[in-house]
Amino acid sequence: MKLALAGDTMLGRAVGERLIRDPKHTLFAPEVVEVIGEADLFVLNLECCISARGEPTPGRMFHFRAPPWAAETLARLGVDCVTLANNHALDFGPDALLDTLAHLDAAGVRVVGAGTDVGLARAPVLLETNGFELAVVAFADHPADYAATADRPGIAYADLRGGLPEWVTTFPKADVVLVTPHWGPNMTAEPRSYVRSAAHALLEAGTTLVAGHSAHVFHGVSPRVLYDLGDFLDDYAVDRKLRNDLGLLYLVDLAGDRLEAVPLKLEFAHTRLAAGDDAAWIERRFTKACAALGTDVTAANGRLLARWR
Repeated sequence: MKLALAGDTMLGRAVGERLIRDPKHTLFAPEVVEVIGEADLFVLNLECCISARGEPTPGRMFHFRAPPWAAETLARLGVDCVTLANNHALDFGPDALLDTLAHLDAAGVRVVGAGTDVGLARAPVLLETNGFELAVVAFADHPADYAATADRPGIAYADLRGGLPEWVTTFPKADVVLVTPHWGPNMTAEPRSYVRSAAHALLEAGTTLVAGHSAHVFHGVSPRVLYDLGDFLDDYAVDRKLRNDLGLLYLVDLAGDRLEAVPLKLEFAHTRLAAGDDAAWIERRFTKACAALGTDVTAANGRLLARWR
């Protein structure tokens, strides 16, 4: 079984505006879509709400909202499940979050990490294909004020400072358990110590694979832990040092000991495969970041192969 994983995917703000102005605009190059098609399941972090309602949440610098038809865009891309446990799910208030859940459900895209109450926000999602079951658990360590409660919609929030809450490690029975946290600060080149500690605790608790996001920059890989997937689609300003315009799409062999990382170039509201100097930069950075975590990387046929056994 092969699982495709992508990081922060933003369909709001200028991405949505671009599509409104030019409905024929292509968000993902055909060769990226072809890579996704190699996978049996595809999970990503949706870094926005999907709605035509709501007002910007006061006190926040950025507000990301995609138009309702964005859910169909994800479905056509082949996305099976999105996590909404992040710091943008409630950017336009609870009504917009409820719309997001409804639009994704109508499009056939499963949601984990957010819900109409705390129980549903924390509930794992079980994905099935060809008799194989993948359990997905999601949480975010920020912001606390977006946390779902017994009578308020919101995200699955977990304060990692005191260790992992019990509900995070209560896994359903499945062939593989994926935990996908939104953790750590933005624009960092490597995982913070508390993130590494939490990842270790998740593995000890029985997680098969950890795939985090939040930094907008891809991090290295240690055995069964992808600390940060980086970005997949956005309209963000480019940091010329950290190169958040360069990313990776991951294909994980769920029954084995390896993953393939496919280099990406993130242009304005468009993602294609990286080439030339961009691909070389990604290879150098990923190889170095993985080596620091004890994982060897080899390059072949335009992809980066990481093994951890």
